[in-house]
Amino acid sequence: MTVLVTGAAGFIGAYVARALAARGERVLGLDNLNDYYAPALKRDRARALGAGADFELVAGDICDGALLERIWREHAPTRVVHLAAQAGVRYSIQAPRAYVHSNLVGFVEILEACRHGGVEHLVCASTSSLYGQNPQQPFREDARCDKPLSLYAATKGANELMAHSYAHLYRLPVTALRFFTVYGPWGRPDMAPLLFARAILEGRPIQVFNHGQMKRDFTHVSDIVAGVLGALDHAPAATGATPYQVYNLGRGEPVDLMRFIELIEIAAGRPALREYREMQSGDMLETFADVSAARAAFGYAPSTSIEAGVPPLVEWCRQYRGHLRGEAGVEWCTSRPSGAPRSSTRHAAHSPLTTHRTDDHRTETVRRRSRAQRARQRDLLAARDRSGADAAEHRMGGAVRRRLQS
Repeated sequence: MTVLVTGAAGFIGAYVARALAARGERVLGLDNLNDYYAPALKRDRARALGAGADFELVAGDICDGALLERIWREHAPTRVVHLAAQAGVRYSIQAPRAYVHSNLVGFVEILEACRHGGVEHLVCASTSSLYGQNPQQPFREDARCDKPLSLYAATKGANELMAHSYAHLYRLPVTALRFFTVYGPWGRPDMAPLLFARAILEGRPIQVFNHGQMKRDFTHVSDIVAGVLGALDHAPAATGATPYQVYNLGRGEPVDLMRFIELIEIAAGRPALREYREMQSGDMLETFADVSAARAAFGYAPSTSIEAGVPPLVEWCRQYRGHLRGEAGVEWCTSRPSGAPRSSTRHAAHSPLTTHRTDDHRTETVRRRSRAQRARQRDLLAARDRSGADAAEHRMGGAVRRRLQS
């Protein structure tokens, strides 16, 4: 039996495909390798995470109904993990039609393929952005989600409604997973964790919106993958009530944005140059996942703290930047023409890059480097605090002298 993973060259999709193959599943990946961000990063990611696995990656678009028919005719997938989408809150303000195309038209094509292909379970990605500015936290799956702050969130809310209708009409078992700020090696370069890590490593300023007064439920990709596989293995019953379920997948622990930046500074061994900005349109002030439903349904238990998860992210970013220095003209954080292949491609060659695990099995070299980085950063932060304290004392002293003189 085959599991189809859409968006298989994407951040979460590549990790999910690898995890499924590692446990013996036959995995077929589908990805259009578009240029929302550099296709080179997507190809490198698929090669690195799919190396040596029984994992075939087809280059194609989920909006291509004829392609999906051919996939079902030749591979007959029985379960689908649908992660392909046009992601990004802010980009949805600039390019709304891209979201309608991928997230609405594309999702209908997936639903139709699953309906006619006799799929046993469809697991699809949703988002914490659905909760908007809901004041009731932590966010529960039964909270109202009818006031999205971005078109991206609106399309994902529509996906959940569309999925429910197919589950009701055609008894197609569907599980929607609301992801909360996923980070880790091989992550998306348009998201804050990698934007911050790359800028700090290069000594460039970072933009801190809402003056840093934000919180996010940062969730390591390894925990997300465990949740996706757990949900896939526990399909809603196709008898009785509508076979449809929604789960939050987060850490369940909101973190101050400034704390997250501080951990990147420590891992990078240098302080960030911060440019404070006002709140951006479409952003949420805080995200906080209630994961009790996923825990009860399939034992979801996120275990990677940001203290354990951030250093390997920064180290991967450092290594990947070094890798790209040897490839003239390659840019991985901005879009460029795709040049995506049109035929199926099997990735078998090992990448020269490696990912770093977030447990005690990291190499002693990395541990020594991390200790040295932490020591340097403590010195830097202490110096910064001392300079700030001296400036404050100077200002206070001036004010006291002025009062005495008056």
